[in-house]
Amino acid sequence: MQIEKTWNLLVDKLLGWTRDFILLLPNLAIAVLVLVAFWLAAKLVRGLLLRLLNRVSHSEQVTRLLAQTVFMAILASGFFISLGIIGLQKTVASLLAGAGILGLALGFAFQDIAANFMAGIYLSIERPFRVGHLIQTKDFLGVVQRVHLRWTEVGIPQGQLVLIPNKQVFENPITNYSTSGKRRVDVKLGVSYSDDLEKVRQVTLKTLEQISVRQPDTDVEMFFEKFGDSSIDLVARFWIAFAAKQSDYLAAQSEAIEKLKKAYDDNGISLPFPTHTLEIATRSGAQPSELAATSLGGSSQALADQG
Repeated sequence: MQIEKTWNLLVDKLLGWTRDFILLLPNLAIAVLVLVAFWLAAKLVRGLLLRLLNRVSHSEQVTRLLAQTVFMAILASGFFISLGIIGLQKTVASLLAGAGILGLALGFAFQDIAANFMAGIYLSIERPFRVGHLIQTKDFLGVVQRVHLRWTEVGIPQGQLVLIPNKQVFENPITNYSTSGKRRVDVKLGVSYSDDLEKVRQVTLKTLEQISVRQPDTDVEMFFEKFGDSSIDLVARFWIAFAAKQSDYLAAQSEAIEKLKKAYDDNGISLPFPTHTLEIATRSGAQPSELAATSLGGSSQALADQG
């Protein structure tokens, strides 16, 4: 009798489940249709968003990221609505609560990665520099090779490839040498106090005007800066067309130095060496010249003894 009673309970349970499943079939069918409809709508929106963003955005990575994020958001909405249709409202609430807690935990655990990620999106949209530009940020000077969502690739003149986290690029000043298409070359030097400064000005300006890579539509400038210890210091400036090669800048600067040295030599303008005066005081009252002679004599005698 006990076995028969248990069997009847089991059959009633299975029949109840079957009845509930049959009653649930319309809701399940509607839930599946809703999920499929949201999936198709998500694909359509993603395609439209990709075409729209490609017209206004210059970063393929950011475009695909935003489009995929919208796709996943629409699909997730359809999934939760489908769960609600089949009567799993408590499951939806639990999933949403779990997703919120998980997102908060991941945010704290990967905050540096998230900061680099957001900085990469900003750099890709605002574009303070582009691939091929010569930039300087923090302690690195080089040509931008690629901007990822987490780091920026910069090729430095020594030949290495440096991966700079986007957070550091975003938080530090950026010097872009390629934006204007030209760059000023500064040459600093000093002339003797005995030289005619007006002659120095004329020779300097005439020489720099003959630089082969100088932009002809720009003026050459020269300014005397200060009275130095052994020279009158000056700075001469001229502009060159510039894209991204640091070697172009260095070549123009080198050519300017070579031409100025030759022009100064031809016109009797001297480039003085730094001059230092050394005074030696002795307790014995001996003169520095006598000390020098004694020292030289002692050295000569020591060399003779060794010979």
